[in-house]
Amino acid sequence: MFAGDQLARDASLKFLETKISGLHVAAKSALSLHGFRQNVAFQETTILWGSQRAILSQWFQERFTARYSNSRLFGEDLPAGFGLAPMPESPDGPLVSAPERALLEMLSEVGVWQEVEEARGIMENVRNLRTHELGILLENCRMIKAVRLCVLWAEEFGLSWAASARESATPKLGTKRWIKRLKNGRTLILNA
Repeated sequence: MFAGDQLARDASLKFLETKISGLHVAAKSALSLHGFRQNVAFQETTILWGSQRAILSQWFQERFTARYSNSRLFGEDLPAGFGLAPMPESPDGPLVSAPERALLEMLSEVGVWQEVEEARGIMENVRNLRTHELGILLENCRMIKAVRLCVLWAEEFGLSWAASARESATPKLGTKRWIKRLKNGRTLILNA
């Protein structure tokens, strides 16, 4: 970089992909890139996930607002890179979660980094998903909260893919209620 140059976020992410295994734009950030968003923030945080522990480089953090997670949301049987691809309009760009994967990533963060109401609002607008891909992701998802939120909210909103999601997730749903105290003190109760 020469003096006065500005780094581009996508080019910087492509460089970081060579340093951090599995790095990709994830969760709410990926859904936003696919056109599913609730609110537009003044300075939106780019949510990045990867498959190894890492700290984003200082030079990157100084220029871009981002958060990194290495959560293991999916089991080992899911092929590496499933549901990850560059955006069609920038085929040489960074990897981005497909809407199906991004939805489960966002739901896994509910009550931790993701506000419940915003997640509900975003999910209500996710009308068209590829049911086969979502089914594979639900079958391999290790987080009961994300699976239950996906199925229960899809049914509540009457989304066209709700029945398919329930069918794929049935073995994971269990029969007991799932209860979690959120960071803000509220309690999230999810029936089976």
